[in-house]
Amino acid sequence: MKTAPTLALLALLMPLSALAQTALHDGQGNALPDTSSAKSSEGFSASMVVTADPEWQQKWENPVNGVPRFELATEVKEGGSLYILSFLANPKLDAAGMAQVRCDLRITRPDGSLSGDEHDLPCFVTQLDTDPNSVYLSSVGMKFTAEAGDPKGTWTVAINVRDTLRNVTIPLQSSFEMR
Repeated sequence: MKTAPTLALLALLMPLSALAQTALHDGQGNALPDTSSAKSSEGFSASMVVTADPEWQQKWENPVNGVPRFELATEVKEGGSLYILSFLANPKLDAAGMAQVRCDLRITRPDGSLSGDEHDLPCFVTQLDTDPNSVYLSSVGMKFTAEAGDPKGTWTVAINVRDTLRNVTIPLQSSFEMR
């Protein structure tokens, strides 16, 4: 498995964190139910998307009808790439308007061994001048490229999204098949 280093991607995505989309609701404004990859707790929401779409960044920056649409991926073949993205909404702000959201990222191979395990990454530590209820792209994400020696089977991605000011952690999990 070849991954773009998370911290390098952090620098790439940092300018995007200020771009906001509509909140974690359906088209009628109803709150979406919790799933393993999208949850809310005490007003804070987070979600993870695994997509094979290399144009994901363009879709985020220039959404059609104001809402970006990402095709979810459930498998990858040798030479293929997946993009693991995380989003959040309504971080608590301190008196200065700063959000303090940190993330842990863990990738587990089909045999249970760890491919990546990073802790306490700054995924959304920023002065927020826009509506905190909007959906923001976190700076923690990665590109996964399937290589010839990678084990076949189910790979699991886990991201813990932690609003340190609210003292809430949202565990997210998704998986994909390496074929």
